[in-house]
Amino acid sequence: MASSSSSSEQAFFNNCLLTLYLIAPPTFISLRFLQAPYGKHHRPGWGPTMSPPLAWFLMESPTLWLTLLIFPFGHNFRNPKSLILISPFLFHYFHRSCIYPLRLHRNKTQLTGFPVTVALMAFGFNLLNSYLQARWVSHYKDYDGESDGRLFWWRFLIGLVIFFCGMWVNIWSDKVLVGLKKQGGGYKVPRGGWFELVSCPNYFGEILEWFGWAVMTWSWVGLGFFLYTCANLVPRALAHHKWYLEKFGEDYPKHRKAVIPFLY
Repeated sequence: MASSSSSSEQAFFNNCLLTLYLIAPPTFISLRFLQAPYGKHHRPGWGPTMSPPLAWFLMESPTLWLTLLIFPFGHNFRNPKSLILISPFLFHYFHRSCIYPLRLHRNKTQLTGFPVTVALMAFGFNLLNSYLQARWVSHYKDYDGESDGRLFWWRFLIGLVIFFCGMWVNIWSDKVLVGLKKQGGGYKVPRGGWFELVSCPNYFGEILEWFGWAVMTWSWVGLGFFLYTCANLVPRALAHHKWYLEKFGEDYPKHRKAVIPFLY
C-alpha cells in the first residue's frame, strides 16, 4: 500500500515537472504579442482589478505557506543540507511576498489596479512551482548518494553567489523604480547603475537569481524554473524596452539593451 502511494506521488511529481516545461514555450510566444496588463502595460478589458500590494502578497504567498507545509513531509526534512538549500528560495519569496508589497503600499502615488485574472494565473503558477521546488529539495534529492559530498557544497556556494548577486540587482532596481513613482509626475527615464546597461535590470537580476538556484539544486526542477523565468521575463523586458523608446524617443539612451547587458 505504501509502495503504491509512493509510486502515485512520484507520477504526480513527474507530471507537474513536465507541466513546468510544457508551459514555458507558449508563455514565451504569447508574451511576445500580448503583455500582461499591469504596470506600464495596464489597459482596460481584463475584468476586475485589485490593489497591487495586495495582489503581490496573495499571488506570491504560496511560495511561503505551501513550501513550509510540504517540507516537513519529505524524508530529507531533518537533513541540514536540505534546510540550507531551501533557505535562499524562502528568503527571496519572503521579500517578494511581504517586503515588496509593503514598499508599494508606502508609495504615496496612485497605482494602477492589478487585474484579478493575472493574479490568479500567477497564484496557480506559484502553487505548481512551490510544490516542485519544495518537494525536490525535501524529498527527492539524493544528498547522500552523491559521489563526492564536496560537490554539493561547491555547487551550492557557486549558485549562492550568483543568486545573491541577482537578488541585490533585483532589489536595488525595484527600489529605484518605486522611488521614481514616489516623485510623481508620471514615468521618468531610470538612470544610474545597472539602468545604464539595460532597461530592465530588475528582470535581469531575477533571471540571474534563478540561474543560481538551478546551479544550487543541480536538478531538472531548478532548470525548469530558470527556463520558465526567462520565458516570462525576457518578452516583458523587450516590451518595456520598446515602451521606453516610444515614450521618450531621442531622450532615451540608445545604447541600452533590454535585459541582458551588452547582448540583448
